[in-house]
Amino acid sequence: MHILTTTSASLDDLAEPVDLRQTPADIVALSFTDSDLAGLAAAWKADADRLPSMRLAALRDLRHPMSVDLWVDSVARHAKIILVRILGGYDWWRYGCDQLASTARERGIKLALLPGECRDEDLRLIEASTLPRQELDALLDYFREGGPANMGALVRRLARLAGSDAEVIGPVVVPKAGFYVPGSGVVEKRDLSNAGAYNVNAPIIPILFYRSMLLAADVAPIDALVEALRQRGIDPVPIFVSSLKDPTSLAFVETALTALKPAAIITATAFASGAEPGIETLFDRAGVPVFQVIVATTRRDIWQNNQRGLAPADLAMHVVLPELDGRVLAGAISFKGETETDPALGHRAFANRPEPDRVAQVADRVAAFIKLQETPRAGRKLAILIPDYPSAPGRTGYAVGLDVPSSVLAMLHDLKEQGYVIEGIPQTPRGLLDLLEASDTGLALDNYIAFSTELPTAAITAVEAAWGKAEDETGLRRSFPFRAATFGNVTIALAPDRGRSVDRRADYHDPTLPPRHALIAFGLWLRKSLGVHALVHVGAHGTLEWLPGKTVALSENCFPEIVTGPLPVIYPFIVSNPGEAAQAKRRIAAVTLGHLPPPLTGAGLDENQHKLERLVDEYAQADGLDRRRRDRLAKLIVDTAQKTGLATEAGVATTDAPDEALRRIDAWLCDLKDFAIKDGLHIYGRAPEDEPDAMRRQSAEAEKTALLAALDGRHVKAG
Repeated sequence: MHILTTTSASLDDLAEPVDLRQTPADIVALSFTDSDLAGLAAAWKADADRLPSMRLAALRDLRHPMSVDLWVDSVARHAKIILVRILGGYDWWRYGCDQLASTARERGIKLALLPGECRDEDLRLIEASTLPRQELDALLDYFREGGPANMGALVRRLARLAGSDAEVIGPVVVPKAGFYVPGSGVVEKRDLSNAGAYNVNAPIIPILFYRSMLLAADVAPIDALVEALRQRGIDPVPIFVSSLKDPTSLAFVETALTALKPAAIITATAFASGAEPGIETLFDRAGVPVFQVIVATTRRDIWQNNQRGLAPADLAMHVVLPELDGRVLAGAISFKGETETDPALGHRAFANRPEPDRVAQVADRVAAFIKLQETPRAGRKLAILIPDYPSAPGRTGYAVGLDVPSSVLAMLHDLKEQGYVIEGIPQTPRGLLDLLEASDTGLALDNYIAFSTELPTAAITAVEAAWGKAEDETGLRRSFPFRAATFGNVTIALAPDRGRSVDRRADYHDPTLPPRHALIAFGLWLRKSLGVHALVHVGAHGTLEWLPGKTVALSENCFPEIVTGPLPVIYPFIVSNPGEAAQAKRRIAAVTLGHLPPPLTGAGLDENQHKLERLVDEYAQADGLDRRRRDRLAKLIVDTAQKTGLATEAGVATTDAPDEALRRIDAWLCDLKDFAIKDGLHIYGRAPEDEPDAMRRQSAEAEKTALLAALDGRHVKAG
């Protein structure tokens, strides 16, 4: 498991004491969700002259106990009615709940503590509230339905509880799911063609997003994505849902997908779809690629300035859990942006602000998959990339547990049988490697300079700072040579070095070193000179997913995106290493296809090495999700390596800083595992003729099927 460079602040350390500096009001409402606060703000301002005073606050600003104490003393204790909606329930704001419960009882304040999940019941919130259960249920019903009308009715009900004579009406039912058209709002299915929502002659892509965004009038990211897709000849059909776990929403989406016959699906919903392991999901039944886009709760300035990319909650909800559905992470399309503080409400609102270049990148990625899907097999151009891990002499093209040259030849034969135009397949693995080494193909310097004008200036500046000008790298030959050979419509290539050939291993593991011009030129050559429709990366692991940049939610200056662009990446990956496969999914949007480990061979690690490996894997999983656990594991890794003597073997000096020690241990373990398996390597899509294990024979056939499905632009099930 490689360790990416991250920072240890900004995202994990946001819970600092803050003073909201609010003044008292009769009605006070708090929530974790911006849509709740935006809806309440709009409702109050629409009728402010006839309503009691009101204050709104975001619970994310009241996570520190000192912040809670300051706010309770200056605002809460003076209120007549306090409403709090807590995503996650009592445990997610335990201190605040306890303080408000005590203050409300002491001062005779009406207190309603409501769960953020409308379907859940939290008895501890009910017990801490001072309003009766019937009133709590009535207040929650307004949130269940949502929308401007219900938020207006909720504010009037709060006003009545605060002592005014405001008229109280019950909630109005709003559909749990439906179609949405930018500029028109909610539409009936029969009105879609009239509203111009789709064109039957273009590929249709539903966009699933949360109903709460629509009800809060906070759909700018969806509107922007719709427009970007239309500009690329795709007809998007936005569909709002309360949740993919809600039976009504699920049934609506199932019916819509059957009618629309989409080419792909985009979803901005969080978490997994809810099916039990091994049970077919909504997306499995649809059978088309599913792209996950992130409508982040992370603030834009934090995303922009932090190598982690996303706050832990966003990483868990929008990245880690959706991977269980086999979704392709297309990228983030928006971040939170704040408005000026509203003096009447004492509230600084946050809204979803689309990030234009990220919306364009997502649309380009989706369009590239659609182009792959629509191109007949005979017309598809593919690049098959052989990793070239810096290993021992004679092991060119090595991947963990996989006989890569033999696997590539097997793929060529399989693809040719299925209608791909492939000619002159080498007879032997050695023959293939010899052809690659003898190649004289490449990208001319002039073409590289012309192509690279489209790349971010900051990224090219970083490359030049590390390696000099492009012409310094090419020298007199004025071109970038690649070890590649073309067989009909399929080009096979060995990955170019990331850094200096004399320092291959050190550069390979350096998380901060920009790639040389040659690696960037290679990506441009594939996309612009060859015009390939997809990249098949054969085996774990390569260089691309470990290049410098954000851990997740990449920006235009992140090198994994700079090298691969929007190109669809299909990545056969050993099933025993899901942690590293996750990096390929998150940083180059790879569709990872699990392949079998070699039979009858092990990694060859002893007990102490296994323990250290497990700790490093746990560290990588905790990084970005749980700072305290990550820091404890970092110390435990170094301590364990020193106690067992493995630190010396890994080249860790007593003077090394903790981060450097971790990097050395990680690189050493990676080398150790990669050198350990020498015999019995697996060939992708093949089982030995005398294989007695029926499951292994079936798995080999499934590998072949998965590759063909991914290249056809079909959904590949997770697992």
